[in-house]
Parts: sequence; C-alpha cells; structure tokens
Amino acid sequence: MQVTNTILMIRPVGFRMNEQTAVNNYFQEDIDIKNTEINEKAQAEFDAFVSELKNKGVHVIVVDDTKSPDTPDSIFPNNWISFHENGTIGLYPMFAENRRNERREDIFQTLEENGFMIKDVVDYTAAEDEGYFLEGTGSILLDRLNNKAYCALSDRADEELFIEFCEDFDYFPVIFTANQSVDDKRMPIYHTNVMMALGETFSIICTDSIDNKKERKAVVDHLKNDGREVIRINEAQMHQFAGNMLQVLGADDKRYLVMSSSAFNSLNQGQITAIEKHCEIIHSSLETIETCGGGSARCMMAEVFLPKK
Repeated sequence: MQVTNTILMIRPVGFRMNEQTAVNNYFQEDIDIKNTEINEKAQAEFDAFVSELKNKGVHVIVVDDTKSPDTPDSIFPNNWISFHENGTIGLYPMFAENRRNERREDIFQTLEENGFMIKDVVDYTAAEDEGYFLEGTGSILLDRLNNKAYCALSDRADEELFIEFCEDFDYFPVIFTANQSVDDKRMPIYHTNVMMALGETFSIICTDSIDNKKERKAVVDHLKNDGREVIRINEAQMHQFAGNMLQVLGADDKRYLVMSSSAFNSLNQGQITAIEKHCEIIHSSLETIETCGGGSARCMMAEVFLPKK
C-alpha cells in the first residue's frame, strides 16, 4: 500500500526554533515572542490539525512529548522513525544532536498496545558517530507501490547510507540534488519531502529545484513511467510548504491529501483541480510550526504501515 489510515504524531511540550537545525534549514525563521508562547501556539495548531484528521476518519495515535530531555523538534517524528508492512521499524541518524533525543523506545510499546506487530528494527543511528545522516522519510520518499525510493542529497541525506537503506528494504534508489535560492546562492534543500510529495496516482514536485537537467528528467520519467500525474509547483509555492504534503486514508478508505493552509493558499486553481481529480484536500493552519520549525504537515505525520496482531 502507498497510503495508510494510521499515523503517529507527537504533541509538543517545548517547541521553539531549534538553533541546531537552523544552520541548514532555510525555511526556519525566528519570531519575536517568548518560547512559552511559541509552544502554546504550536500546541493549539497541533490539536486543531489532529481534530481535522480525526473528523475525516484518520486514525491518529498521539503521544505527548516529555519535558526532559530538550527536544524542540519532537513534533516532526517522521525524521527518526519509519514503519513498514513487513513489521520492520527503521531508526535513522539525525544531523542535530538535540534531535537524537527524540528517539523513544516507549513509542514501540504504544504501537503494540494499539494492536500493531513489530518484528524487527533496522538501526542506522551508529552513522551519527561518523558524521553521516539520513533523516527518515524527510530525506527519503518511498514509492511503496513500485519499490522505488527518492532522495535529494544534502547534509541530512548521505548517498551511501541511502543506498544501504534501499538494499535493506528492497527499494530502487532514485538519487538527485535539489536546491533553493538563499541570498542569491543555490543551496541544498534540507529534506526531500519539502520539494516533493508522492500520492498513489500523482506527485507534487518542484522540478525547478532540480538544477541538473538530466537528474530532473530522470525523476520526472520515473514518476510518469509509474503512471503518476506530475503536478508541478514553483519555488515560491515550495517555500509555502506546497511540497510538504501527505496522502492518507480516512473513513471508508477515502483518500485525502493533507497539507497546511499556507500550502493550500499558495496553490492556483489549476493545481487544486489537478489534485482533486485524485483525492479530496484537507488543510489546517500551521503558521507557528512552519515559521519556527521549518517543517509542515507531512513532517508531523509518521505513517504506520505495521501489520496488525
């Protein structure tokens, strides 16, 4: 399956702008209010987002973050863990030291208490000691239908580690570089999932970010050859998180594409019409989370594909 009805989300208790991730996440911005107020706003956005998903019949497993250790980005769990249909969990090496504290074994128990089966854990976190990183389904976009994995290389997505992942999980690697303009320079985009999203029958992608024409053509050809409609967004829309979307299943297996309100409002009518040919759109305001965290709706949802007991 490409989409799931169950997602894991972490409710924040100490959300703020993470100074350790800001060095190469150019989507982050500082705002001039106290951290306690930032966290309160983020919690309100989180709760409204979860309610929106549940109202559509999406099964959301919410786990509260802990006040200690300090984990300002815990709201983005898809970067440190992934869940697979064969019962395997992937654990990933994180660029920022304080993000490594987000990994929690008690979450395994929570999933088991929710009726899911965990058969194996593939742990790549030792790569942190060597300075190599691969931040989960932030760095890796999984085409589970065609056993392909897309990865835009960056400080948070090491090529050799990505290939190792593909060998372990039996995916064909599609590797490229995606850039954005920062102070008139082309700089790597920190995560693949902010410039690209994969649905069952379509893909949202900022092709303008792939500067190498051969790489751009290769990525688009893979998508089209696998029968996906390619819906293109521009770099300005990408900066409103129009690439950071996730397709999910709601009640009666109805398909939805989940995004933030800023992402939705950046789309033109042609793009919205193209998406709605495939599924209905859900959007929710995530302004504080996006501004301070540099991530959006897709980053907040860790898809659970584990088998049921």
